[in-house]
Amino acid sequence: MADGKEKAIDVEKLLKNKLKSVSVGALEQGIGKVVSELVGEDYKCTINDVKYTLFSGADLHIKIELTYNPEE
Repeated sequence: MADGKEKAIDVEKLLKNKLKSVSVGALEQGIGKVVSELVGEDYKCTINDVKYTLFSGADLHIKIELTYNPEE
């Protein structure tokens, strides 16, 4: 770092993957809501093939599609 102070890496924090505590359903709802707000139409999200990685990450397949509502 420029000021000479180095910040120690918290290995415990990296290895404790907090994403595992978030439900896939909550992620689907959140992503669907954000996309709907950005586009201005109602979208839904489906998440499959979740693989949690070391270092607090996840690989997953996301499908986003327009929701069909015949009443509109």
